[in-house]
Amino acid sequence: MNSSTSNAPVITLDGPGGAGKGTVSMRLAQALGWHLLDSGALYRLVGLAAEHHGVALDNEQALSVLAEHLDVQFLTGKDDLVQVMLEGENVSHELRTERVGGLASQVAALNGVREALLSRQRDFADLPGLICDGRDMGTVVFPNAPLKIYLTASADERARRRLEQLRSKGVAAKLCDLKNDILERDERDMSRSTAPLKPAEDALQLDSTLLSIDQVVEQILAEAKSRGLVS
Repeated sequence: MNSSTSNAPVITLDGPGGAGKGTVSMRLAQALGWHLLDSGALYRLVGLAAEHHGVALDNEQALSVLAEHLDVQFLTGKDDLVQVMLEGENVSHELRTERVGGLASQVAALNGVREALLSRQRDFADLPGLICDGRDMGTVVFPNAPLKIYLTASADERARRRLEQLRSKGVAAKLCDLKNDILERDERDMSRSTAPLKPAEDALQLDSTLLSIDQVVEQILAEAKSRGLVS
């Protein structure tokens, strides 16, 4: 089902990488008891599957077939952490690396891949509601969503957050390299011809540079309540 045929309310969160969309989306879904869609994970999975099968990242036809028949499972494990299985292999940790993020950004620029994943994403919309995180959720996937958020933050702050995240996992990285990667991905995502990263015309734009995750979540919940989406 999709947003035009379902009674399930949808809140979309779009924005560049590192703005906090993933954490905010999970907190919102937990607070409301709604379903959660991490669309970025789907593109990362396509990129990873392409790597596993030796498919070139400019082979749109082959990548579209991979996307359409993606063998993936999202399993809830201990502490409510989602385990992502690709063709029977647990790829949860690998999926969040900078390398796989780069693969995702490349395959996401291909119209055939986006078309193959479109209906799959819309099928996540179900009662009591859906929180979805991505880059074109409000502009393309759920254009009729009653609440659209565009969450951003400065490139410096996004790089700092990513550095802290990597260090907490024992991964060495340089702040300047992370910032360059972020800026390159922003440029690629914003300039692609298909579904470029941009705020929906009716999106509420939030800058999280100086805000905590809790503050962002509180603002979105307050907006959802003011629009009658939640009690």
